[in-house]
Amino acid sequence: MNPIIHHSYKAMENGRTVEELLRSLGYSKSLINRIKLTDNGLLIHGEKVYTTHHMQPGERLEVTLPQEPSSEHIVPTPMSLSILYEDEDLMVINKAANVPIHPSQGNFSNSLANGLAWYFEQKQQTFVFRAINRLDRDTTGLLIVAKNALSSCILSDMVKKRQIHRTYLAAVNGNLSDQPEGTIDVPIARLPGSTIARIPDPVHGESAVTHYRLLSYQSGTDTSLLEIRLETGRTHQIRAHLAYLGKPVLGDIKYGNRKMNERTGTKTQALCAVRITFREIPEENTLHDLSGKVIKLKDPQIVKQFDALDKTKPDPAKGE
Repeated sequence: MNPIIHHSYKAMENGRTVEELLRSLGYSKSLINRIKLTDNGLLIHGEKVYTTHHMQPGERLEVTLPQEPSSEHIVPTPMSLSILYEDEDLMVINKAANVPIHPSQGNFSNSLANGLAWYFEQKQQTFVFRAINRLDRDTTGLLIVAKNALSSCILSDMVKKRQIHRTYLAAVNGNLSDQPEGTIDVPIARLPGSTIARIPDPVHGESAVTHYRLLSYQSGTDTSLLEIRLETGRTHQIRAHLAYLGKPVLGDIKYGNRKMNERTGTKTQALCAVRITFREIPEENTLHDLSGKVIKLKDPQIVKQFDALDKTKPDPAKGE
């Protein structure tokens, strides 16, 4: 069983209600409603209070988060996890290729969620899977997982407000030397008839903005290594945008160049989330210690993968 999580907050503005205080600290309405149903969920000086209570100078609100059962239908599966950061509120994991995040049809026990269920089972702790950012099955790199309901609310809100910056590296087909930096600002919509594929659609699509910067170009293989920064987080955004630019991600079987993938021998998607940056977080916020924190991969495999491409370039002597 997980330890009971308590938080304590002093009145910051005279007359502010308990609910207004909690909402300003990142609590969602849903979480506040569950706290109201928790024994001793909201106390001031040891006395139960309602969310309509107007806080006065000198008062301190004590909050107890509700205990939760483990996520249903997630089978604990032994799995090697690369955990780059962990505290009482969240963890950042380096996800491997060919690992889906959530269980699904045909992937009932081999997802990252299954591995995390096993990880927490070994600690004799309950586990509710709360992935904050999304990574496609074949995309590697950094994934944020919240460890409790409050951190999930705060982190999800930070993503919506673009207070968490995500940086990727991508190896792509083609040369961007003539425009080494740029922004792809093209709305994306679901491809008609498909449940997952996305296409640029300025009329019906949702806003999608991707920034890129050229890091390296190999003329022998006509491939580029790009640094990518997301301003929005649509499904398949990076892959669909780069394909729209005519520079598809190597190894991408949905949006990529099949002949180029075969020629370079690229069998895994060359896209990796390499850095997460947390912007300034107010001092009174539970996650304040993350302010300005940068979590990044050291020596990401994608750089070695890109460098190795030069060894696969066609041999003119063989007429390739």
